[in-house]
Amino acid sequence: MPGLMRQLKGLGGCTTPIRLDGHRTDIHPGTGEILHHLTASDLPAGNLLVRCNNRRATRCPACAETYRRDTYQLITAGLRGGKGTPEAVATHPRVFATFTAPSFGPVHNRPTKGHCRCGTPHPDDAPELGTPLDPETYDYEAAVLWNAHASKIWARFSIYLRREVAKRAGLTQRDFKDHARVSFAKVAEYQRRGAIHFHAVIRLDGPEGGDTTPPPWATPELLTDAIRAATNAAHVPGPIVDRRAHRFAFGTQLDIRPIRSADFDGPTELTDKAVAAYIAKYATKGAETATGTLDRPLRFLAELARMNLPDHAQRLIRTAWALGARKDLADLRLRAWAHMLGFRGHFSTKTRRYSTTLGALREARAEWRRLQAAIAHGDQAVPADPHDDNTTLVLAHWAFAGTGLTRGEEWLAASLTPDTTEQEGAAA
Repeated sequence: MPGLMRQLKGLGGCTTPIRLDGHRTDIHPGTGEILHHLTASDLPAGNLLVRCNNRRATRCPACAETYRRDTYQLITAGLRGGKGTPEAVATHPRVFATFTAPSFGPVHNRPTKGHCRCGTPHPDDAPELGTPLDPETYDYEAAVLWNAHASKIWARFSIYLRREVAKRAGLTQRDFKDHARVSFAKVAEYQRRGAIHFHAVIRLDGPEGGDTTPPPWATPELLTDAIRAATNAAHVPGPIVDRRAHRFAFGTQLDIRPIRSADFDGPTELTDKAVAAYIAKYATKGAETATGTLDRPLRFLAELARMNLPDHAQRLIRTAWALGARKDLADLRLRAWAHMLGFRGHFSTKTRRYSTTLGALREARAEWRRLQAAIAHGDQAVPADPHDDNTTLVLAHWAFAGTGLTRGEEWLAASLTPDTTEQEGAAA
């Protein structure tokens, strides 16, 4: 029982761990002596239990919280340094921009002035917010196809942004890379109407990224102007469906705000901490949070009949499923991503030079756990040197055996308080 409790506590609160069968053998590379051998069947749970690492808060709150914290650290490192990123990035021109989808028809909303078009002042938690005023005239086809092309629109925008910055600096596109670099980190979020929009931190660096000082002409004003021009120019051709040609671009509602720093203390109150927290919050949310849709794929459309989904979400899913049956749209894989309303892109992406990576943060956390385990067993807490002859050779083979916990394990796990000190230690 104590061993099982330790194994469950090591999951950090994960409720749907991955169960693995297999073995691990630690061998001394010099002598070939077997130092330790572990078989999954010898573990208290009968399997090796590994965290699911699902980013969705609706699927696994504990793993989603770890993902949110990692995203916060990643964004923060690109705004004020740390985690291998120089602190000088805090003085580089950077803005926080929000890119929205175009209109597919009027929906119930809460405008800053006046009332909704329906004439009713909706409370913030009104279920009708984001739903069409007239579902029969709402362009569900364009809404789903826009989600499916959102990542391509962003890719086109990022190309045009570099061109627009170079143009304003009086440089050719070829020469631009020798003077400056555009770095960004973005996250995708669903609006209540089910359309994807992007939040992004966009930064101007020197030619080698955050390690180099941007040129004198690099200012937040120049970057803002270039973003607006690139947004207007970024158009992506879409498919022709029943003789209707689609063409996609970002909506007209573009919000760009400079991020306050040591050199940019204008009237804005947008701080790097507030931006990082805002982006990280949406990194663990999907379409199910905003629109009430599903958080996992559909196998058959008939499954919708036994699910209590809002009518608007159902119409979007059914439209994606119907479009997914067309051979000319097979590359969009709309049936596989119907539960995501057509969007199949990554929820968080960044350029290579923006800051650290999620992989590096996970590796640092794993190393921290190994050191803590060594301390707990009285060993010297020194990381192993891969070039040291005394480094242990590890041979392992693991195979998928299932997911989740047994009822008894669930009961025991519920009695444990997730240990957040590991996450906090890694974040520090």
